[in-house]
Amino acid sequence: MLKHLMSILVALTGTTAMAIEEPPFTVETKNKDYEIRLYEKIIVAETSIQTTFDDAGNQAFRVLADFIFGNNKSQTKIAMTAPVTQQPKSEKIAMTAPVTMAKDGEGSYVVQFVMPESYTLETLPVPNDPRVTIRELPRRRVAVHRYSGSWSETNYLEELKAFRSNLERDKIQTIGEPILSRFNSPFALWFLRRNEIWLELAPSQNG
Repeated sequence: MLKHLMSILVALTGTTAMAIEEPPFTVETKNKDYEIRLYEKIIVAETSIQTTFDDAGNQAFRVLADFIFGNNKSQTKIAMTAPVTQQPKSEKIAMTAPVTMAKDGEGSYVVQFVMPESYTLETLPVPNDPRVTIRELPRRRVAVHRYSGSWSETNYLEELKAFRSNLERDKIQTIGEPILSRFNSPFALWFLRRNEIWLELAPSQNG
């Protein structure tokens, strides 16, 4: 297990991260503060974790990594993709995306791995661990704010506040919980990390 974890962490560190598959998207508009992307349907493996914001990603990572390393009915190894996402879970969790983390009530989060595009719901291996759920996320438009630095809740909340302010300035309406998307391993230098916050556009702007 440790060997596999190290392989993923190395793959997500530095320039090697550019070789990691990401879900395809179309950039519809872009300015200095954020961009609007269109994502088609995405299949994710997700798990819920009850802990602090700062610990949820690490705890959930082990559960989901175990699934893609072969802890599934067919003992199939699944390629790691990016990002890992994290988000406060709501009644409409279907609005989330890639390795993600979401809040599910106080101190509870959902973390997701995006599955490689080559899989469908029918061909994806079935998890052995009941804590892992496979879902298909719908086609959606999201506003995306990119930043570097630590994954701490403090840093995240500061970036989210500025992001929401910029969207309000431009009269961009969103729905659902914000999604923290992480594209690098913990070993990546903080100033080289690619972090993103995603907010889904409201139906009135989701044409």
